[in-house]
Amino acid sequence: MGRTEDPDRVGRAQTYAGGPRLIANVGARLVRFALETAPGRFEQAQSFASADYPGIAEVCRAYLGTIAGPIPIHGVMALATPIEGDEVRLTNRDWRFSIEATRAELGLQTLLAVNDFMAMAMALPRLNAEHRRQIGGGNVSADGVIGLLGASSGLGISALIPRGGRWITLSSEGGHAAFSPANETEVTILRHAWKTWDHVSCERLISASGLVLIHEALSLAGDGAGVVAKTPSADEIIRLGKEGRDPLCVRVLECFCEMLGTQAANLAVTLNATGGVYVGSTIVRDLGDFLPRSGFRRAFERKGRFSAFAASVPTYMILTDQCSLLGAAQVLRNHLDDQAGSGVLLDRIRAEMGKLSPAERRVASLVLEQPRTVLNEPVAEIAAKADVSQPTVIRFCRSLGLQGLSDFKLKLASGLTGAVPVQRSQVRVDDNAGELVSKVLDNTSSAITRLRDELDSRAVDRAIELLANARRIELYGVGNSSVAALDGQHKFFRFSIPSNAYIDSHIQLMAAGMLGKGDVVVAISKSGNLPEILQAADAALEAGAGVIAITAAGSPLARRASVALEVNHQEQDAGYVSMVSRILHLLLIDILAVGVAMRRISVAGEGLGKADVDRELMSLQTRFEALISHAS
Repeated sequence: MGRTEDPDRVGRAQTYAGGPRLIANVGARLVRFALETAPGRFEQAQSFASADYPGIAEVCRAYLGTIAGPIPIHGVMALATPIEGDEVRLTNRDWRFSIEATRAELGLQTLLAVNDFMAMAMALPRLNAEHRRQIGGGNVSADGVIGLLGASSGLGISALIPRGGRWITLSSEGGHAAFSPANETEVTILRHAWKTWDHVSCERLISASGLVLIHEALSLAGDGAGVVAKTPSADEIIRLGKEGRDPLCVRVLECFCEMLGTQAANLAVTLNATGGVYVGSTIVRDLGDFLPRSGFRRAFERKGRFSAFAASVPTYMILTDQCSLLGAAQVLRNHLDDQAGSGVLLDRIRAEMGKLSPAERRVASLVLEQPRTVLNEPVAEIAAKADVSQPTVIRFCRSLGLQGLSDFKLKLASGLTGAVPVQRSQVRVDDNAGELVSKVLDNTSSAITRLRDELDSRAVDRAIELLANARRIELYGVGNSSVAALDGQHKFFRFSIPSNAYIDSHIQLMAAGMLGKGDVVVAISKSGNLPEILQAADAALEAGAGVIAITAAGSPLARRASVALEVNHQEQDAGYVSMVSRILHLLLIDILAVGVAMRRISVAGEGLGKADVDRELMSLQTRFEALISHAS
């Protein structure tokens, strides 16, 4: 596994078939944009002042309005803030936005958001001699872990871990670990910091504000004789120290570089970073030639019994300010490769590529590069995008053993649903109608996909067996759960099974006491903790009836039931009606109803007509196709 890419090879890389990709590095002061037209090839780079725009969508539209050529359909943003879910708030800029809503507003098929420091880490294997400078000795170990420190307004720490031919980033808050002094001067600096803070982290000293703090400490300790009393800014300390005109500022930079070297060595030992340790970000670039001449490497190798190990680990100074763009592009590339590589149908297309005609191969290439576009476009648009005739599109589908384009799209949607999970998006008070529609539907689609993946098929089979042989079916639900109970009564009654839904807790308890062996209760409860439902379930079990629970995993109702169909879904706000849970409960009733229909029609002598079953199956299939198509 190599550490850098040949720039000549990158320059010859094939242009992306799906068009250029939007890459953005969003900072507090500037937003840098570029289009990646091939792996590692960036064009039309521009920077925009963040203060000139009210939000992220506006600055993105401003850039997109200036570009020449095709508009990108895939994009990624590296942001100077933690990324936790769909809602993003910039740390040093009053911007707040939803990733999914922004994707829809910009008309993109894909929009990813990644922390800028993690993006910076992803760029490390792609850096060449122009992007980095080795400080001291040491040799890279192939497939070794790579460490990263970035000193600017704070101290970022991350790492790259090789796995399966790729790199995965290690998210870390290591900059907040306690600072440990390595010499008497650093003890003096730490004592000065202790006057203000009980806990002094590494970030407190190895950062822009740390430069100022070190200057204050050394000045008070007597190193600042003859120097102006006013403490200069971090930028001024770096400038004066590099010029060599201010002895105290020179001393501050020396202390800072040694602290950085010690922390880099700590990271190397902690991670066994035989792939090297990189230091970067604003301060490192501003230090320039001062860092290699300083005591950085001496401090790095001063590791006691592990000095020999530290001496074998190479250290690099990052020279480019484009790391976040490079790394963000790699994150997007990995995501799209994973998306294109997922799904049984897409795997079949790759396997059959050599057997297709040249025209059919153009359709196949379009599907592999833009599966979502193909899923949503009519046959005429697909043919135009692939530069083939409409009959060729149909022949392509049939070459895969499918009946036609509709059958192909259904299989494609099913595969993409598993490969491209939909994120849950928090609904906000200030969402417009479009954002509201998108978030509610996406949250429901995501929950359905999760239910499909987590549902215990053996429990479903046992529940169907109980219902298919039931003498009588009763469905209990209270409040929001009563909707699913009433829906179940309607479905099972059509199978000529005596069925009743009770939505009053008192009647449920009385009805349960009149049941007997061969009867089945379907008890529906989101929480599984409602005392009235639990009493009715106990009464039914005591009377000899079976109880099927549609409820939360591990709940009291699930533990009591003969069979538990567990639904693991937490609503976003307990104050709202359980909207998504209700949909999941209805879908489970549909699954049970179709299962009972198929079980009963297969039994010899059963009087249920096949036409009735076909109508039920068609209704269920239509609902699922609509939901799956949206999710993908």
